[in-house]
Amino acid sequence: MVKQERAARTRESLVRAAAEVFAEEGFTAASIAVISRRAGVTSGALHFHFDGKTSLALAVEERAARTLREAAAAQDRRGNADGPLRVLVGSTYTMLALLAEDIVVRAAFALCADTGHSSRMDLRRQWRLWAAELLVAAERAGQLAEGVSPLEATRLVVAVTVGLEGLAGVEPGRSARQLLTRIWTVVLPGIARDEAVAAVLAEASEDNETD
Repeated sequence: MVKQERAARTRESLVRAAAEVFAEEGFTAASIAVISRRAGVTSGALHFHFDGKTSLALAVEERAARTLREAAAAQDRRGNADGPLRVLVGSTYTMLALLAEDIVVRAAFALCADTGHSSRMDLRRQWRLWAAELLVAAERAGQLAEGVSPLEATRLVVAVTVGLEGLAGVEPGRSARQLLTRIWTVVLPGIARDEAVAAVLAEASEDNETD
């Protein structure tokens, strides 16, 4: 049991170290030696757990995907009473916080866009599909504005939220959340009914003030 726990801690250290190095240097420039040193293990110990950089990158992406699924599930539970638009908006705040605070999530999104790495998990695509699912649900719930299709709404939402990575990286936490609130203040009236907009933005504003 002790040996298994130690192995798990080593693997965890390697995934985090790899995420840090990938985020700082990119996939191509990152080296096994630097990742090993950052994790405080030998290159041999690294290769005991991972075949190389590609398997490390996959582990980073898998960990990030799990974190996002857990965050999405939490938003689903929280937003159930207010409907799919509340879940959608709340999820963007969660994503912003994760990108700012969780190096594994930030590195995984960077890996998806890294031309030197063939990502097996496109987190941006997962976000697009989930947003589409929520907007279809919003249409069924009568929350979308008349004449707005879920497809059109998805394209707009994805287009305006694709910059969350950059926003999380250059803005202090509170400022980034305030800017995201402003983005939704502009976008929501274009895709949702007035009553849905008022309810969602009121809660988003309250959340922003309490953070």
